[in-house]
Amino acid sequence: MIYDKHLFICTNQRAEGAARKSCGEVHGMQIVDAFKKKLKQLNLPVKIRAQRSGCLDICDWGQTLVIYPEGVFYTGVELTDVDEIINEHLIGNRIVERLRLK
Repeated sequence: MIYDKHLFICTNQRAEGAARKSCGEVHGMQIVDAFKKKLKQLNLPVKIRAQRSGCLDICDWGQTLVIYPEGVFYTGVELTDVDEIINEHLIGNRIVERLRLK
């Protein structure tokens, strides 16, 4: 199946005591689950897949995800941002600038 939009949400967990943080430590899987649940509820006419990913190598800025085909990276993502990303970016095709990796 080919998707119109594809979200990769970092769920990487580094070893305890690692020098750098990792997205999975905070709420990586919760965000994956929130995107999947909301997208299923909306039953949009476009094909969108949200899935977990390994390290996107920018965990220093907080929970990270990337959306393709645009290649837009979002950082510092919280559970409370899921609806905004869906409504603005996935449905409205408008980048959520306050979360975009600059």
